Amino acid sequence: MKTVKSLTIIDAMNDPALFKSWFKGKSWGNWRVFLKALFGLKLGKTDLETLQRFTGREKPPASVSEGWLVVGRRGGKSLIAALTAVFLACFKDYSKHLAPGEVGTVMVIAADRKQARVILRYVSGFLDGVPMLSAMVANKTKESIELNNRIVIEVHTASYRTTRGYSIIAALLDEVAFWRSEESANPDTEILNALRPGMATVPGSLLLALSSPYARRGELWKAYKNYFGKDGEILVWQGETRDMNPTVPESVIQKALEEDESAARAEWLAEFRRDIESFVNSEAVEAVVLPDRRELPPLESIRYFGFCDPSGGSQDSMTLGIAHRENGKLALDCVRERVPPFSPKQVVSEFCELLKRYRISTIHGDRYAGQWPREQFRSHGVEYRTSEKTKSEIYIAFLPLLNSEQIELLHHKRLISQLCNLERRTSRSGKDSIDHGPGGRDDVINAAAGALVLANQQQGGYDPARLSIPLAPYVPAWKVHNAPDWTLGGGD
Repeated sequence: MKTVKSLTIIDAMNDPALFKSWFKGKSWGNWRVFLKALFGLKLGKTDLETLQRFTGREKPPASVSEGWLVVGRRGGKSLIAALTAVFLACFKDYSKHLAPGEVGTVMVIAADRKQARVILRYVSGFLDGVPMLSAMVANKTKESIELNNRIVIEVHTASYRTTRGYSIIAALLDEVAFWRSEESANPDTEILNALRPGMATVPGSLLLALSSPYARRGELWKAYKNYFGKDGEILVWQGETRDMNPTVPESVIQKALEEDESAARAEWLAEFRRDIESFVNSEAVEAVVLPDRRELPPLESIRYFGFCDPSGGSQDSMTLGIAHRENGKLALDCVRERVPPFSPKQVVSEFCELLKRYRISTIHGDRYAGQWPREQFRSHGVEYRTSEKTKSEIYIAFLPLLNSEQIELLHHKRLISQLCNLERRTSRSGKDSIDHGPGGRDDVINAAAGALVLANQQQGGYDPARLSIPLAPYVPAWKVHNAPDWTLGGGD
C-alpha cells in the first residue's frame, strides 16, 4: 500500500488491504472516472471520452469544489458517497485548519435521519471491514462516527437550522431533488446557504450532491442547467442507472418505462421530468402574505366561510380554514391544524367551537373523507357538505385569485411552504392535476384555499339579521388551546 500522503481514492479502491473487495470488476469503471475527475486525478484517453459523455466537458477540471451527481436509482450513488466520506475523513489531514478542541465534520444530509443512515451504514461497513481504519474509530452512535483524528462523520436532516455552526470538510447531500420542509419553501437553497460559510474556512472542503432527478427546479436542476458541459470547479455528472450499475436487470427498467414512462425516465434514465412544474411563483405568494397578520377576529358585518380537510388521526393532519370577502378582497381569517396522533371526535368539537365564533353553521370539506365528518360535525350543530370541486379544481380556481393579488394570506410558515411546493402534473391524457410533491403535504393550504375559493363564490349582499347564531366573543388563537400539538395561526 502507498503511503497515506500519496494515496489517492483510486489507489484506495484498488488496494486489497482497503476497499478492493467492494469495487471489483468492470461495473465500477464509469464511477472510477467520476472519482478521478472529482479529485483532479490524471485521466487517460478512454477516461476523457467517458468524462465527455457524462459531463459534456471537453477537458477535466483541475480541481473541484462541488460535485453534482444526477444518476438513476440503484446506480451506486450512496456507496460512492460513503467511500468519498471515508477517504476524506481517514486519509486527509485537516488539523492545521481546526482550532484547539475543534473537530471537522463530514456531514451526511438527507430528507430524514432514516434515509441519511443508509450512507452512514455504508461508511460503518467500510470502517469495520478494514482493520487499520477500524482502529481509528473512537466512538460510534446511530447517527455519528467519531474518529481519533478529530474528524466526525454524522447524519443530519434537511434543515437549514441544524446545519449551521460546523467546520465542514465535506457535505454529502443525499437525494437533494426530493427535499421537503415545513419550515422553508426552498429547503435545498436554504441549506446550501447555511453550509457554504461552514466550508469556506476549510481549504479543500467538498460539497457532493447526489440524487436521481425530479422536476426542473431546485438546486439540482440549477446546477445541471448552469454547469453541465461547462469548465470550472463545479462538476456535474449525469448517468443512467445501467451506465453506472450494469448489474441492474434491463427488464426492471423496461417494465417501469411501460408502466409510467415519465416517472421511469427520471428514476432510471436520469432525465429531469418535463411533465411536472411548480404550481405557483414564490414572488406571487410573497406579494399576498401580510407579514404581521397571524389571525383576524370575527366581525358582526362579515359573512365567513369554512373549509375542512378531515383526517382519521393516524397519518395526515386535520385542518380548518376560515375566510371572508370584503371590499373586493378575499382574506384568510384563520387556519387550524391538528397533527396526529389525535382524537378525530375531539378535534371536530374544537373546530366547531371556532366555527361558531365566526357564526358558521355550514362548512365544506374533502369529498373523500367518508361519512364520519358529516356525523361528527352534525352532532355539534354544524352541517358538513362535501366540496363540489376536487382538490385540483380548488387549486386551479385559487391560482388566478393569487396571481391577481385578490387575496390576503396570513403569515403562516407551513401554509406558505405547502403552497410554494405544490406541483402541477400533466397526465398522458393531457389533463392537469395539482398536488404536493414526494414527501410533502398540503393539509393546511388545502383548507385555506378551499375557504378562499368558497368566499369568492358568494353572491349577493350580507344581512346579519338572517343569522341565528350570535357573535361569540373573540378569543386569540394562542388562548384557544394549550395542547402542544396545535399549530396555531402564526406558524412561527
